[in-house]
Amino acid sequence: MDRLQALAQELTASGRRALALPCDVTADGDVERAVAAARDAFGRLDVVIANAGFGVVGPVQSLTLDDYRRQLETNVFGVIRTAHASIAELKKTRGRFVIIGSVSGHVGVPGSSAYSMSKFAVRGFAASFRHELRPHGVAVTLISPGFVESEIRRVDNRGVLKETVPDPVPRWLIVPTQVAARAIVRAIARRRREAVITSHGRITVFVERHAPWLIDWVVGRFCVRSRGEPSPRT
Repeated sequence: MDRLQALAQELTASGRRALALPCDVTADGDVERAVAAARDAFGRLDVVIANAGFGVVGPVQSLTLDDYRRQLETNVFGVIRTAHASIAELKKTRGRFVIIGSVSGHVGVPGSSAYSMSKFAVRGFAASFRHELRPHGVAVTLISPGFVESEIRRVDNRGVLKETVPDPVPRWLIVPTQVAARAIVRAIARRRREAVITSHGRITVFVERHAPWLIDWVVGRFCVRSRGEPSPRT
């Protein structure tokens, strides 16, 4: 929350209006309170972004049912709670509802079953929700990032950030936050159906759609294995 408050102060100092609010998307009623506060502060809602999420990793046999429940509660039900809380306001403004998915919502690899199933789920939700909101002039945009600079890969299976853990993804594969943010803003402004962020992400999704056997070959040929849950080095 301190980081959000600092960002809000920075935006306010530059002449913008900003409001930082605590909100737990896994708690019934929290999103509704945040939406009401934003509407009261700004008078209307034009864009809502369902962004909260983290990744549970590990082979299926090592994960518990609670691991899967925790993953889906945040990544899937958090999106649904956000939709329920904001849909009436967005209909008034013919606004935009944005869901942050993932390339993992198109392609599954070893050790990503929990995270991938959550992102496959929101991709299906976006497809259906888009048809429901179109008559009301509300756009639904699915954002599917590849490897973007963020802290998500340093968050463990319980959603706890391990600040001292290095990012397991090679730097050359990671797209800077500012670059990804500009691409996301463009997609929202243009009311696009879906935007796959990062060039490697677009290539992966294209191959999965048109030659899924090639993805299987790459996983087998290069012995792709599950990455471990992030933990401090000893």
